[in-house]
Order: sequence, then C-alpha cells, then structure tokens
Amino acid sequence: MANTMQFDLVSPEKRLASLEATQVQIPAAEGDMTAMPDHAPVITTLRPGMVKVTGADGSETSYAVTGGFAEINAEAMSVLAEHASEGAEGKVALEGFLEDARGRAADASGDTRDVAEKLVADLEQLLEAMV
Repeated sequence: MANTMQFDLVSPEKRLASLEATQVQIPAAEGDMTAMPDHAPVITTLRPGMVKVTGADGSETSYAVTGGFAEINAEAMSVLAEHASEGAEGKVALEGFLEDARGRAADASGDTRDVAEKLVADLEQLLEAMV
C-alpha cells in the first residue's frame, strides 16, 4: 500500500496544486468523500464546497471550488474545477457568482428553480466556510 497519492487541482484560469497527498476531501455531488492512496477508481461531479488536502508532510491546504469533476484512482486524484481559489483569495469572485446565481434562481421556475436555489444555498455555505 502506498503512503501518498498524486493530487492535481486545475481550473480554466490556472493550475492551483500539484503535490503528493496522504488524503483529499472533496464536496462530491453525492456527499462529501475522502480519497486516500489505493482508492478504487471513481469519477464524480463536484458541488460548490471546500477541497481539503493533507500533504505528505502533514500540512493541510483548503481550496474553494464552485463545481467540476474529480477523477480518483489508486495512485492519483485530479480535480477539474469550474472555478477554484486557495483560501480566501477568491472570496470576491465567489460573491459575484452568488449574486449571479441568485438572479438566475429568481428568474427560474419548476425543477430549474429548485436546482438554482440549491446552487445558491451551496455557494452561501461555501462563503460562510471561508470566513
């Protein structure tokens, strides 16, 4: 059993991380999950939330993501985020996403409104977690 796995986090703007990790927690669409070395292969979508990485040296780093995908296997995990930022650096951008999401939720109807309101709630929770 390996002690670490390769972790990569990229967004359309830039690569935010590429390091050896002992575990990575992600906000998967089905619920939060933790990936560790020798994890079974999985591809999952992400909801807005925090990606928490424990490095090989024991250091912990958090990244805010607005959504995206994660691919996990025994040796590595790659997160392809719609938008991502380390720590509080992206708070202003996330507040802009939240305002846009609120406007879209107000204009939506039926199932689309339910999905939009869930996105608003997830973004609000993410911003609260960043404080």
